[in-house]
Amino acid sequence: MSRPVTRRAAITAGLAAAGSLAVPAGAAASPPRREGTLLTAAAPSPVLGEDIDYIAYLPHGYHRARRRYPVVYLLHGRGDDMTGWTRIKSVLDELIAARRIPPVIAVMPDAPYSEAGGYYVDSAFTGIPAGRPVETAFTTDLIAHVDAAYRTRTDRASRLVGGYSMGGAGALRYVLAHQDLFAAALVLSPAVYTPAPPADSSVREFGAFGEGDLRFAEEVYLAKNYPALLSIVDTAAPVHVYVAVGDDEWPNPDPADFRHDLDFEAAVVHNHLKRTPGVSTQFRVLGGGHDWDVWAPAFETGLPHLLAALEQA
Repeated sequence: MSRPVTRRAAITAGLAAAGSLAVPAGAAASPPRREGTLLTAAAPSPVLGEDIDYIAYLPHGYHRARRRYPVVYLLHGRGDDMTGWTRIKSVLDELIAARRIPPVIAVMPDAPYSEAGGYYVDSAFTGIPAGRPVETAFTTDLIAHVDAAYRTRTDRASRLVGGYSMGGAGALRYVLAHQDLFAAALVLSPAVYTPAPPADSSVREFGAFGEGDLRFAEEVYLAKNYPALLSIVDTAAPVHVYVAVGDDEWPNPDPADFRHDLDFEAAVVHNHLKRTPGVSTQFRVLGGGHDWDVWAPAFETGLPHLLAALEQA
């Protein structure tokens, strides 16, 4: 069953109020600018048994052109929703207008599963709320819908995934576990931990890595965490990863857990990746914390880097 349309309608109304959606014909017009358009839509998901709501960014001129476009999927953080990424619309407009990137479609899916803490994985938790097969739904139903509904380029070299915090963890997993689908990932302040999250981490709270009535099973986390994927990377399908993190990320209160501070963990991600055949990686530390002071400039520099790398591959 689909979620009530009122949720999608409310988000649409909020975007319109903020001036993010196209102005209807006859409304007061601003001076013409080469702006893309945001629209809200839904992808039917047989896997979930309900729709996947999402916001799509269509570049300026999309409706007049016949060309096909690369696609970047943008995953939001824990407790957030699909509107989280809409603040980068102007960045996309500017990058495209300056020809720093080609025109792209961006898809920003909603992920309310497991109280918006589902970490974009298939969960076997049977408690309340029960886990959902999010990874399977996103990598099958969502992508199939987007490729059918929009003029996308469907080769893996034209499909990227990005995310911040929980979404950064999802982007990292997807680019390694689904090399047939994604050739690059923008990984911002990823909420990943090695070998396992500290005892007070919210990763343990919501059932994403649970099994049965157990909200968190360490063996499940270890099996789904990125180090488990490094040994099976297919070198015939290379991937490019751009990792960025703030220099003022939240510090774990227990000094013994300093290795689980996200700035430390992000450096560990980069060092794992650069030693993995078939993976190229860039790592940046920016001034700021676990917020858009870091993620916005990282997106602005990381997306052009990844698209250029794919063009040269």
